[in-house]
Amino acid sequence: MENSKNLNVDQAGISSDIVEKIDNITSSLSQEQKFWLSQYLAGSNASSKIESIDNDQILTILYGSQTGNSRSIAEELNDAAKEEGIQTELVSMGKFKEKNLRKTKNLVVLVSTQGEGDPPDDALNLVDFINSSKAPKLQSTKFAVCALGDSSYEFYCKTGKDFDAKLEELGGQRFLDRVDLDVDFDEDAEAWIRSSIAILRDLIPKSTVSNAPSKVSSKKEVKYTRKKPLKTNLLINQKITGRYSEKDIRHIEIGLEESNLSYKAGDSLGVWFRNNSELVKQLLSITGIKEDEEIELDKEKVSIKELLEETYELTQLHPGFIKDYAKTTNNKKLINIHNDPEKLREYIADRQIIDVIHEHPATLNSSELISMLRKLTPRLYSIASSQAEVEEEVHLTVGVVKYDAFGFSHLGGASGHLSQLEPGAEVSIYVESSDHFRLPDNPDTPIIMIGPGTGIAPFRAFIQERAAMDSNGDNWLFFGNPHFTEDFLYQTELQNWKNEGVLTRIDLAFSRDQNKKIYVQHRILDQAKEIWNWINRGAHIYICGDESRMAKDVQNAILTVIEEQGNITAKEASTLLDELRREGRYQKDVY
Repeated sequence: MENSKNLNVDQAGISSDIVEKIDNITSSLSQEQKFWLSQYLAGSNASSKIESIDNDQILTILYGSQTGNSRSIAEELNDAAKEEGIQTELVSMGKFKEKNLRKTKNLVVLVSTQGEGDPPDDALNLVDFINSSKAPKLQSTKFAVCALGDSSYEFYCKTGKDFDAKLEELGGQRFLDRVDLDVDFDEDAEAWIRSSIAILRDLIPKSTVSNAPSKVSSKKEVKYTRKKPLKTNLLINQKITGRYSEKDIRHIEIGLEESNLSYKAGDSLGVWFRNNSELVKQLLSITGIKEDEEIELDKEKVSIKELLEETYELTQLHPGFIKDYAKTTNNKKLINIHNDPEKLREYIADRQIIDVIHEHPATLNSSELISMLRKLTPRLYSIASSQAEVEEEVHLTVGVVKYDAFGFSHLGGASGHLSQLEPGAEVSIYVESSDHFRLPDNPDTPIIMIGPGTGIAPFRAFIQERAAMDSNGDNWLFFGNPHFTEDFLYQTELQNWKNEGVLTRIDLAFSRDQNKKIYVQHRILDQAKEIWNWINRGAHIYICGDESRMAKDVQNAILTVIEEQGNITAKEASTLLDELRREGRYQKDVY
């Protein structure tokens, strides 16, 4: 395979279909597997070569990732290690064989924390394993941990902290202190990778086996990332809620022509954005900073106005800003709020940075303001299309965050930016793979999709995918929104899919069309017997939408269904649902 680029596939009698199948197979292989395959096809005994690689010569990089951040840093570490001639094994925790932990001599763990201190879905089985009686002693293992989290949450980086402590408890030797990365992790991650490589360079002897992947490819391989996004154009920005709707929800279409960017149903799209110029003007006006004042950034002088629009986070409030602003302005009220975790969480929950400055105005200089802010980070949106259907496009369903509070109007960062773009405007995007949110491998498997509001986005992609592939599996959708006439997103498409038999069932919950509010969790309880039948038929259950309320209410409804229909205890129902989750039959894409 190493010289396959020089082969004429037509002369070799290899069709484009076969080339595509080879691409699909090799793209999922590890570097060692690709090496073995290339030697196997060349007629040599590759297995003996792989076995000859001492475990001391291999760096195992394990990542557990919910939104893709841990994976992206793991990939950067992997690339940096390969450049140093270090043999690597890059593996998702969800695909790692726990029994191999005992043989791992050089280990780096990168793992995120979601919600209230929970591990990402792909880390669940490994977390259970290392905390069980089966966990091996790791006296011969050298390790390091990179923990990712959001400091706005109480249990910041908890999963990474737990991994770090447990690996030490099992006898592992830490070769680098744990690092905890917040949401604006780019610079800190780069520094951590440099530190890791500096140590690994001496820790692991260079391998004689090549890391370089070799595969037959009919396409030019281009990888767009958070750091190197695709710059392309917006095609359509269409409001899909009615004139009298309480919500402004947009159907966004973005062109991918000639970019070779690909995605799968269930993936998310990372979108970079600019902060609203009016918000920046307000901020500068209150703090007394002139718009044209310049600051040096990366050895270049940039106006404070431009920096605030393009580089720094202004909408998402975080504890660090409260702490720094309170200290700089000597504001005792904010100091007291920061020192009380419960009050701090409540204060941050419904405020933006501008609200704090409005409520507690103070004169600042530009350096003081910048020092309090985090770097801007892209927003992730569930992709609302299947590439099998829309080809060189990617679609989003975006709810525009727009509300009045504390005496003035507020606009969301990314959603506000996207809502104001005209067709033809440039956007910067990249795909964030969501391996934890995928259609079943078997197209005949029934699926239950629960997605009120913009949570319908990935399920539009799922249904498009199953329609394009002529899948035989039954598809059941639960959708809800305030009003039938104003908020029935993608109504025509859904009705057509129902008429064509692609959508087996659809249950609707328009909460404000009657005196008593009805939500999707109520429809789930109404259909308890049939849902239980589908679960027993092997159905996969998917939830997408608001994590704080909807997802919890839906999960409680599903637990009630399992308990009552299965005639088991609440604890047994919880255990069963947890088993479904670990088997990949209960998946969530929540925000």
